[in-house]
Amino acid sequence: MLFTVRPNNNILNYTTMRSIKLIFPFLFLLLPFYKSGAQTTGQEHPNVIFFIADDMTRDMFNFLPESKGANLTPNLDKLSKEGTILMGQHVSSTVCTPSRYSVLTGKYASRAHNPGFLRQTQKNDGQRVVEWNTHILPSDTSLAKILKHNGYRTGAVGKNHVIEVKDWEDIPLSADTASDRVMEQQIENYRLTVEAFQKTGFEYADGIFYENPDFNGPRALAVHNLDWTTEAALEFLQQQDDRPFFLYFATTLPHGPKEADRSWNADRRITPIGILEEAPDVLPHKSTIPERLNEAGIKVNNDNANLLWLDDAIGALIKGLKEEGLYDNTIIFFFNDHGQFAKGTVYQGATCNPSIVWKSDGFKVGHETDALVSNVDFTPTILDFANVDFTNCSFDGESFVDVLEAEEFESRESLYFEIGYSRGIRKGRYKYIALRYPEWVKELTQKDRKRILAAYNKKLKLRGRKPNNTDPTEPFGHVQIIPGGGDAEFFATKRYPNYAERDQLYDLEKDPHEKNNLADDPEYHEVLEQLKAELSEYIESLPGKFGEFD
Repeated sequence: MLFTVRPNNNILNYTTMRSIKLIFPFLFLLLPFYKSGAQTTGQEHPNVIFFIADDMTRDMFNFLPESKGANLTPNLDKLSKEGTILMGQHVSSTVCTPSRYSVLTGKYASRAHNPGFLRQTQKNDGQRVVEWNTHILPSDTSLAKILKHNGYRTGAVGKNHVIEVKDWEDIPLSADTASDRVMEQQIENYRLTVEAFQKTGFEYADGIFYENPDFNGPRALAVHNLDWTTEAALEFLQQQDDRPFFLYFATTLPHGPKEADRSWNADRRITPIGILEEAPDVLPHKSTIPERLNEAGIKVNNDNANLLWLDDAIGALIKGLKEEGLYDNTIIFFFNDHGQFAKGTVYQGATCNPSIVWKSDGFKVGHETDALVSNVDFTPTILDFANVDFTNCSFDGESFVDVLEAEEFESRESLYFEIGYSRGIRKGRYKYIALRYPEWVKELTQKDRKRILAAYNKKLKLRGRKPNNTDPTEPFGHVQIIPGGGDAEFFATKRYPNYAERDQLYDLEKDPHEKNNLADDPEYHEVLEQLKAELSEYIESLPGKFGEFD
């Protein structure tokens, strides 16, 4: 397929990246092998699709009470009704990048060792500050690499924001697509991103966004295009051979930009690498989105429209599986990268994040389970389904296949969380949160605070955003050293009254919204000390420092 970049009168032609096939050598001596022989077909080795959404809110899921069944999502509803809802699903690190890191490695994001992350660790006196900085390297043992080594076809489409792309060159939103130099670099950036996916175990990568649209290059190309990504996913299914497959489908939705002309109602020919000659024809036309919402009696707004668009992509995948004869031997995971109510914190509004696992004949456990699982558990679970022996792998996660198959399962006693300058642990009905800033943060003056806030608000303005906060005396965020918190965490600073407290203890049965801090209550001193001790055990097993806990 050819696409054409058409900036003003300057027309440049490029062939789509789908024609690029790069092969990279890997050293697999330490990777696990199939539990029994090299057979790679049939029920012993099911196909797996991991569908990860971006910034969904709880009211977007019809199976949760917050939605009141008010969403037009027939395909997501199908998955939830026929599959198993993991109500005890949690996320260890609650922004885009580290959540994806844990999904694809089975490890806590503080184990990342990419150069940028290590430089930031050094700046923070050895404290590992997990945020949008934990990247997967070619040398890492990733889920895709293990599956590929064990006979799986591996593919990725959609949003990256986790795999390190060496030599990527930033192109500002203000860049002019009429410039040959700009578009040549945009194409080169895309090629480098595809190459990075392949180096980490994905033999197929296409329909890729390096990051969210606003950080992907020129504003003229900064739109969502789920049709383009879905087309790439379907092409991957159509290339099926006699091997089972793993497809990682990472949508950029419903994360911003949410304006209609940059999301559901955008020109479907616009991609990060130029303008297609023709829009993909794999999803219902965009004009049908408001029509269908109106017919269902649902308000036409950008959130509802983008959610229906996302659901259409799920429907296209299901249809594609049936057409290729793959439906009955495929397991689908549907996961939202983190809770949105408290994004960028370790409060329940960010960490508690129900997900779905589906297969055509369902799982023995039934419609839902409350078993505590973490996103670090996805990699060992998928490998378990694939019949790969991973006993020699050093995962932080553990398989929850036995949960789904209603076998005897020793559920986790506790869950660990890490984001920015905070750490947390949930055990039974209690949750403990520790907030520790390094010395350089404590030494910042009021003048420093004003300077930091002014610089951050200037960046927001360049992206067409209004400042969230103009008061330099507001507490710093848990992730970013910005008064009032960064864009991702600002709302949490207002929703949680103890946000700036150094030690926080909550009884989740009595106080599910974490409003009443029990850390200074003598009645709960023993509980506090027990949770601190267990948090220390987690932190001591991980690289880096964290206050008095390491």
